[in-house]
Formats: sequence, C-alpha cells, structure tokens
Amino acid sequence: MATELYLVRHGEAVANIEPVIGGMRGDRGLTSRGREQCRLLEHRLSRRPMHVDRLVSSTLPRALETAEYVARALGLPVLHDEGLHELRPGEADGLTVQQWRDLYRVGEEPPGTRESYRVFSPGGESWATFLARAGGALTQLVTRHRDETVVAVCHAGIVEASFALAFGLGASAHRVDCAPTNTSLTHWRHRLGPCGEPLWTLVTFNDASHLTNSVLPESPAQDAVPLHGDDRAGTGEERASSTARP
Repeated sequence: MATELYLVRHGEAVANIEPVIGGMRGDRGLTSRGREQCRLLEHRLSRRPMHVDRLVSSTLPRALETAEYVARALGLPVLHDEGLHELRPGEADGLTVQQWRDLYRVGEEPPGTRESYRVFSPGGESWATFLARAGGALTQLVTRHRDETVVAVCHAGIVEASFALAFGLGASAHRVDCAPTNTSLTHWRHRLGPCGEPLWTLVTFNDASHLTNSVLPESPAQDAVPLHGDDRAGTGEERASSTARP
C-alpha cells in the first residue's frame, strides 16, 4: 500500500506577471489566462475521473481560486493547509520588487540561491526555514492520509521542496529549479520501507497535457520577479511535460 500525492501548481497568477511581492497581502489571485488554464484542468479531471480521497490547498488566494476548479471536477470539499504556502515574504509582502530591493538593499539574486539563511525581509522566511516548513507540511500530509490519494493545490516552491524532501537535500545543497508549469500535476508515491524508512517514487513530473494545443489568452509583458519558483516570471507551456496522466 502507498499514499498517492498529486501536487497541482496553481494557475497563472497576477503575482507571476507583475513585479509585486505576492504574499497574503500582495496576492491578487489569477489572471484571465490562469483561469482558462484552470478551466482546462477541470475539464481534464472531469473527463478522466480519478479516485481521490482528499483535496487540500494552500490558503493563498491564487491557490484557493485554482482549488475551486479542482473541487468541482473531483466533487470534494477543499481542506485548507497553510503549511503549503509559498515562501513567506514578511514585511515586503505587497511591495513592488524595486521597493523591496531599495528598502532591504537586495541585489538581483533570489533568496536561497546564495544565502540560504537570509530572510526575504523581516518577519519572512529564508530558503532554509521555508524548506523545513514545507517539508514538514508534506510529511504530515502523507502521514495523516496514509494509503490514500491526496491532491494538494500549491505552489512551485512546494513542488521544489518535495524534491528536496524526497532526495534528503538540505538548505545548503545545490538547488535545482524545476520550474513546473501553471496547473501542472506532479505525482509522488510514498510508502514505508521494511524498517519504517520513507520511500518516495516520482511517478509524474510537470504533467500539463491539458494545455497542449490549447489557445490561451496572452499574458502581459513579464517583469522578472526575484522570488524563487512560484513568484518569478516564466510560466510558458513550452516547459510542459506530457507523461503519464490521470
């Protein structure tokens, strides 16, 4: 027996295309393109139904909005999990990128690329504390829902953290930016080994086949947003990987 964990990245968000720090204050939800991506995901999940026991979501607006589409397709209520938030920016939440750089004397490098223990801004997380929190949330999910199928609507940073957790990588390890596509599915299988050790199998990564050959609204010109993963520009479907799919 095993726990099947599907991580769904939210649809394209305003925070992905505008140079604004998108925490709880700065998150303005999905773009029209993002809502269309979610509609296509809902159609896919409705057309090819899969058995799911639990649907959970980050409580950031862009994730909750995405979860509404998934909930309709699966016929499940959305359980909220704040542990699935993207890296928490602290006082910089809602500032423009330039304001953040000027106020906190930040260079061009995203946090975590060189200084894993530097907080994004006062009251926020560093890459190290984010990995600890996100890894704990994912571990709790597979422990609490053992031998069930769980869909979690979350963020690119959470997907990246799942690789760090599965591969046993700490904050000081080399980072690999996996850059999952908006509304893509990443499927992990978790079970316990003979001595109770956690065993992770990556079944599918970045499956966004529902976006293939679809005509989506154009996004505005993108400015590089220097948060890791989820809040940085560059979410085109050309990075989608069509592999095994539910």
